[in-house]
Amino acid sequence: QHIFATVGDQPYRARQGGPADGGSLAASNVGEVLLELAPAEERSVTSAEVARRWREATGQIPDAIELSFTATIFSAGEPINVQLSGLDLGRLETASERVKAALARYDGVYDITDSFRGGKQEIKLKVKPAAEAYGITLSDLGRQVRQAFYGEEAQRIQRGRDDVRIMVRYPEAQRRSIDDLQRMRIRTPDGGEVPFTEVAEGELGVGFSTIQRVDRKRSINVTADVDATRANATEVMSDLRANVLPGILKDFPSVSYTFEGEQREQADTMRDLGRAFLLAQLLIFAQLAIVFRSYIQPLIVMSVVPFGLVGAVWGHVIMGLDLSMLSMFGLVAVTGVVVNDSIVLVDYINQRRREGLPLEQALREAGVRRFRPIWLTSLTTFAGLTPLLLARSVQAKFMVPMAVSLAFGVVGATFITLAIVPAAYLILEDVKHVAQRLLGRRPAALAQEGQLDDPGALR
Repeated sequence: QHIFATVGDQPYRARQGGPADGGSLAASNVGEVLLELAPAEERSVTSAEVARRWREATGQIPDAIELSFTATIFSAGEPINVQLSGLDLGRLETASERVKAALARYDGVYDITDSFRGGKQEIKLKVKPAAEAYGITLSDLGRQVRQAFYGEEAQRIQRGRDDVRIMVRYPEAQRRSIDDLQRMRIRTPDGGEVPFTEVAEGELGVGFSTIQRVDRKRSINVTADVDATRANATEVMSDLRANVLPGILKDFPSVSYTFEGEQREQADTMRDLGRAFLLAQLLIFAQLAIVFRSYIQPLIVMSVVPFGLVGAVWGHVIMGLDLSMLSMFGLVAVTGVVVNDSIVLVDYINQRRREGLPLEQALREAGVRRFRPIWLTSLTTFAGLTPLLLARSVQAKFMVPMAVSLAFGVVGATFITLAIVPAAYLILEDVKHVAQRLLGRRPAALAQEGQLDDPGALR
């Protein structure tokens, strides 16, 4: 629908957090082109496909340091981001080139670059031993050269609404070449002057646009993007860890690496999600133990949780989706929903047993009497999530993986609940009877001896 091109600035990238090397996004050598596509409901091609075809049509741009194509609204970081750290910058550069060469061999990996950016050409100043005799330091040398060629502010004049700075420096004809630097004179602390060539020397070199450090070590980030239809970022990173990086580190023992970007965010999120999952299971168990007054029956109720997770995974297979972080959030939610059917079934079994019904008959009757409410609960949950499962809008697609986990997890657990819960209940009773035989005394005998007030307490 619209095309917006900028030269000398990158407004979209600035909103996304800027470059990995922390450099400036406002410079004469950067640019950006933004395409606003029609709404997802009105087009048959995805934004990722547009970016892929645009990349192929563009090809390589000569002398371009970095060229990237992005088709995502939100990103947790680069799919591939290997951070190399060490004390020797030369070794880091060589190691980063080898990592980039290795990434280029993977099919579906593109936009390979690193965060090292050399600065502009500059003159590096050094003081000669003779400078010490005159009391001239490197700081004095640099300050005087700057004053001569860039200028020193001598005065400010207010001219209307403008603040005019008066700079004192060499005439333009005397600051055009390196020869002008060689001919300048350096003032000594006692007020005298000596030729530049007597106390200093300058050589051409390339500086650094930025200096990136992590834990007081120089670092370079090697980044790349991945075509999800041809490669998997997790598999590429696993192969790098197992087969590529050990060989590079063997040649450069002083270099270490870590995975950053999307992989780092996923690892942090999964670690936090794992803690939340365990806490949720503990709270569920505690609540069920209080209600059922048993430490064993809550395990029967929670036995359907793994099958709910299996149903959620199969839901992603049926819908053709990959497991994402939102899918994991949905899996945690599934563990709290799938136990509802088990609670209904176990509670009814306990109720019928308290009424004096035999165990086998109570199990059969519970399956028959609670079949309809269990299925209605699951089907209404699935039906309520169906509009979200079929949504095509960009705003709703973020939630689709979570909805798939929840909907298919509930339905998958429902099939298992009607079979595994009665079986687990019956197995539990058999284990209790075996334990009683091993003890050699019945609950009634214990009650007669005063060691057990309620014969049913062992349950």
